[in-house]
Amino acid sequence: MSDEAVERTFLFADMAGFTALTEVMGDEEAVQVADDFFAGARELLAEHQATEVKTIGDAVMITGEDAGKMVLLGLRLARDVGARHGFPSVRVGIHSGSAVQRGDDWFGAAVNLAARVSGAAAGGEVLLSEATRDAAGDLDGVDVLEHGREHFRNIADPVLLFRAVSLSGKEESTGLPIDPVCRMAVDPTRQAGLLIHDGLEYRFCSLECVRRFAAEPDRFADVGSS
Repeated sequence: MSDEAVERTFLFADMAGFTALTEVMGDEEAVQVADDFFAGARELLAEHQATEVKTIGDAVMITGEDAGKMVLLGLRLARDVGARHGFPSVRVGIHSGSAVQRGDDWFGAAVNLAARVSGAAAGGEVLLSEATRDAAGDLDGVDVLEHGREHFRNIADPVLLFRAVSLSGKEESTGLPIDPVCRMAVDPTRQAGLLIHDGLEYRFCSLECVRRFAAEPDRFADVGSS
């Protein structure tokens, strides 16, 4: 245990639409999806010299010393793990700064800001603070685009954020269609059903999602349409 602050990069990733998934699929299946997400994330840690700190609900907190590797890890989580059939899309937030380690956990403003950045991301997005952008430098195959300034609670000044994009994956970045009811990715070759509403196609992972959409199409329309 140490009270000395050290420089680290912190990454938070969670599943967008996890609440909707839980409502449709139930607690037990939702927990299994979360466990599968965590397992997929853990498979990538060693390659990116990163360490899992903890899981919080459907979110995982990860830390590492190399900001560039953490950005690459974030892209893998969003593009590979979060693009699988039956998974909600993954959103990622990353910030670099000083923090204090207590046991296996980390504390400090840098940790808190990383969590806030994650909350600002949409499904499939990897957002970085300016500190992480500067610490990571130029990364082969990655474009870093200015995302804009965000106001976060209990932080006085707006925070400039950037969005990391994999150049090799720009064509694939749209991912699989999204089930409008449970917000899970749907492989069209494995879909449970397809409905057309107001001229738009909607694909579904289960017959229960088909039933719910058919009963209240206006509630779910425009999510995941193609």
